[in-house]
Amino acid sequence: MQKWNLFNPASTPLAGTAMRMKNGTKQALAENRLVQSLVAKKWAILLLAMAFLLGKAMILQQLTPFAIAYFAVVYFARKDLIRWVALALVAGSLFSVEIKTGYIVTEMIVFLLLQKGLEKYEHSEVSYAPFLVFISAFTVQLFGYMVDTELTWYTLMLTAVEAGLSFVLTLVFTQAIPVFTLTRKNYSLKNEEIICLIILLASVMTGMVGWMVQDVSLEHVMSRYLILLFAIVGGAPLGASVGVITGLILSLADVNAIYQMSLLAFAGMLAGLLKEANRMGVALGMLLGSSILSVYIGNQTEVLHSTWESVAAVLLFLLTPKSALRTIAKYVPGTQENLKSQHEYAKRVRDITAGRVEQFSEVFRQLSRSFKQITQSDEKEQKDEEIGHFMNAVSHQTCANCYKRKQCWDARFYDTYSYMTEMMSAIEAKPAFSRKQIPAEWKKVCVRTDQVLEVMKHQYERYNTDRHWKKQIQESRQLVAEQLTGVSQVMEDLAKEIKREGHELFLQEEQIRQALEELGLSIQSIDIISLDEGNVEIEIVHRYTKGFDECRKIIAPLLSDILGEQVAVRHEESLPRGEGYSTVVFGSAKEYEVETGIAGVAKNGDLLSGDSFSTVELGNGKFAVAISDGMGNGERARAESRSALDILQQLLQSGMEEKLAIKSVNSVLMLRSSDEMFATVDVALIDLYSANTTFMKIGSTPSFIKRGTEVIPISANNLPIGILKDIDVDLVSMQLRPGDLLIMMTDGVFDAPGHAVNKELWMRRVIQELEADDPQGVADQLLERVIRQYRGDLLDDMTVVVARIDKFQPEWATFRMPGLTRIERPRTVS
Repeated sequence: MQKWNLFNPASTPLAGTAMRMKNGTKQALAENRLVQSLVAKKWAILLLAMAFLLGKAMILQQLTPFAIAYFAVVYFARKDLIRWVALALVAGSLFSVEIKTGYIVTEMIVFLLLQKGLEKYEHSEVSYAPFLVFISAFTVQLFGYMVDTELTWYTLMLTAVEAGLSFVLTLVFTQAIPVFTLTRKNYSLKNEEIICLIILLASVMTGMVGWMVQDVSLEHVMSRYLILLFAIVGGAPLGASVGVITGLILSLADVNAIYQMSLLAFAGMLAGLLKEANRMGVALGMLLGSSILSVYIGNQTEVLHSTWESVAAVLLFLLTPKSALRTIAKYVPGTQENLKSQHEYAKRVRDITAGRVEQFSEVFRQLSRSFKQITQSDEKEQKDEEIGHFMNAVSHQTCANCYKRKQCWDARFYDTYSYMTEMMSAIEAKPAFSRKQIPAEWKKVCVRTDQVLEVMKHQYERYNTDRHWKKQIQESRQLVAEQLTGVSQVMEDLAKEIKREGHELFLQEEQIRQALEELGLSIQSIDIISLDEGNVEIEIVHRYTKGFDECRKIIAPLLSDILGEQVAVRHEESLPRGEGYSTVVFGSAKEYEVETGIAGVAKNGDLLSGDSFSTVELGNGKFAVAISDGMGNGERARAESRSALDILQQLLQSGMEEKLAIKSVNSVLMLRSSDEMFATVDVALIDLYSANTTFMKIGSTPSFIKRGTEVIPISANNLPIGILKDIDVDLVSMQLRPGDLLIMMTDGVFDAPGHAVNKELWMRRVIQELEADDPQGVADQLLERVIRQYRGDLLDDMTVVVARIDKFQPEWATFRMPGLTRIERPRTVS
């Protein structure tokens, strides 16, 4: 037998798998840390450069709200850089038009003191940062005006305005700076976050005011370059928005450049409109927009300077690598790059999830192998070892103090052992073996024969008890091994399903979107999860119009025509955010549908029957019709039958194999109670795509299929669950046809004719004589006929479940759009 050292994990069977997983994880983490450190250094340099420009930036040539707001946000986002950021802000302030380095340094010190006080009382949160910034800016500026100049209403107003701007900028920077500090986990930015990012970049540009190169203003060049970047990424709306925001902030920094707001907004809109012409079109739009407004606003010199500024911005734009444009596009919602990054992120998550599920599946499989190794150990060696312990116990109790001990066990060991073995065999053959039945030759050999017999009978009882419990443990291990194998298989199937959902289906999604938009439907997003034949799953988010039901009347028929198979609505749910959008899941429509009818009555007309039934669609293309009869009648019998059906339904829905599911239910019922309690289970699993039906009959009565005037019995010889530890499950398969009636019943119905009549023939004749053809009518008529057979005496619980198989008829017919081609399904990757 294999021994494990629980204090040494390396000795367990899972050690190899665990060590491989651990080493692979360590290597991946090391590589990931190296990449993150290199990228973090690059972004740190950018943050310091932005700090320098924001330290120099001013509004109306006397307000400096940018520095303290940027310092506060960086304190929470990148605390490791706070000293360098402070130095960069101070260095930038030394180059501003009006030097206010002292104010900026004092504001940062006051902010740090307030922050340390909050940290001492464990109230340090980024949500408090705007208020701390407001208090710091207002206090320092007010104190400065009180010391340097006379405090007036105007200076008080300026102090409040600067503190308020610092408060607002802190809120803005809180949303924008995480883009540069890599604390965002996803690439999708909301529109508000994009606006905050643009405000941050425009604020940084105000630090370039006054920098000139050959009469070309550097802040104008960079503002137009920024507009070009966002115009080619987001089109006219984003280009115009960037133009308005940058123009407004630059005009606040330089009052003489107030016209820049309208110029940049118009140029951004025109550049975005020519987005489809790629870079050259966007560049042309910028040149045209800036030149047209420059002619109306300024003189010839200003027009020439503005043109050169636009040309410089265009040159920078043309030299910008495509990778930078793709990086920016990832953050803008609605762009192809953003959608692709979302798909890539989802694919990575799916791959990681599938990998973890596969690892857990392998762990369960290894555990199953370990239990099987213990169970399949050498039984002969175990039995010899048990007999040896048995003999040692008997000899120790009877021979230890005997004066002939050395003569028997030393001189004549084999003869004595042979006699002891014969006595043990005699007791095993006849447990009531008495002293009178002891052979004379035994008494000649042993002087304590009577005592040996009594001790051996007592030890034999203990030996039998030990064997019984060891067998119980061995059977339990075998069952656990089988269940672990089943769980491993379910998890492996789940991993394959997750991987299968990762196929790229962008072309098919665009084809469906185009077809739906041509019909005038407002589609927000389309996600194709699967296009496998018979297992189609498509999720669409669209604007729902109450009362029209476009999903079932238009979208589902159109998808049926595109895919070449019937598609129906599986699930529909309104989004919580409102705005009239709904999420609708479309899936392959079943080829067959099942209609059921149930009729039942309790023994002696009681309210509670010991029978239970279930008719449910399992979600994997199968429909389950089940009926269970608990032992006896009343509440306890119903609890057993209901429990058996509920557990079986959950196991089947999880994807567990049918035989293993039945065995698992059997073990659960045996472990629930030490009393003799069992239940019959009769299950029919109907494939809704092929009508092929699998019957699992465990101790149940025969079922019947009524096909026109023909009645076909379905039976199997299996004991009820909950009696034996190991049961054999025989599955019966039958191909059903449209119009077939499947009739299942408990023994209270089947035993109606009594013992003197062939029950199966009698039931077939009764079913043939039934006039109803709908499931509920058949169930009611059959139960009524049985009650009449009992002459009104309800001697047992009686339940009838009837299911009819019909071809599925969609509610709305498909229609074809002119020029629309069918979708090419991707090949399934194994």
